[in-house]
Amino acid sequence: MIELKSSREIDTMREAGRMVSIVLQEIEERIAPGVTTQELNERAEKTIYALGGEPAFKGYRGYPASICASVNEEVVHGIPGRRVLEEGDIVGIDVGVRFHGYYGDSAVTFPVGQINEETGHLLEVTHQALFAGIEKAVAGNRIGDISSAVQRVAESNGYSVVRDFVGHGIGSEMHQDPQVPNFGEPRQGILLKKGMVLAIEPMVNVGTYEVEILPDGWTVITKDRKRSCHFEHTVSIDEKEPEILTAWHLKKNLLR
Repeated sequence: MIELKSSREIDTMREAGRMVSIVLQEIEERIAPGVTTQELNERAEKTIYALGGEPAFKGYRGYPASICASVNEEVVHGIPGRRVLEEGDIVGIDVGVRFHGYYGDSAVTFPVGQINEETGHLLEVTHQALFAGIEKAVAGNRIGDISSAVQRVAESNGYSVVRDFVGHGIGSEMHQDPQVPNFGEPRQGILLKKGMVLAIEPMVNVGTYEVEILPDGWTVITKDRKRSCHFEHTVSIDEKEPEILTAWHLKKNLLR
């Protein structure tokens, strides 16, 4: 069943989304060569609680941390730990916050120091793919309009989109119907309606779209070990234009 949110529920999700964006800003300021992913996790958790929210990921289906931190060939669900970020890395930070029973969810892939031109292009294209998908997230369109827009941007630039993991509905639960693939055909799939809220999240790979899961049971990596990029926003569907509930106000140029 697809949950249609009231204006009051969307207000609550907007506040959860605001908290998510603040956490991502805090993390952005701390990403640098020599920093561990666990340090980023600790800072995020402190910030979430200070804002009055709860870490949505911690304990979710047994997940052990408050953020996901996925480095280079890691696609999503990387568990923060002792890994030290190095110059030229990229790290995808996925943050979820629960506030008064509702959720916000967003992800940004950050450069660590200076990145090469090829990696910068991957970030730029994935970012463009996210907003191409969001542009289609209006009442009267269908899920396939979002999916095909993301796929078109990624594949026209020579990249692939992950197929084993997709976006999702979000609201009183972290993951709800409908699924939001990053591949598909226009005018296909579920009709979008006012009150739906979706987590749209392109996962774009340099090489093959195929992935595998590491023995930790969580970390998803590219099968060919080439780099992957992940961006995500929580988006409210309306009749005129979508509203991004997790709008970032980042200080640095992600694509430097």
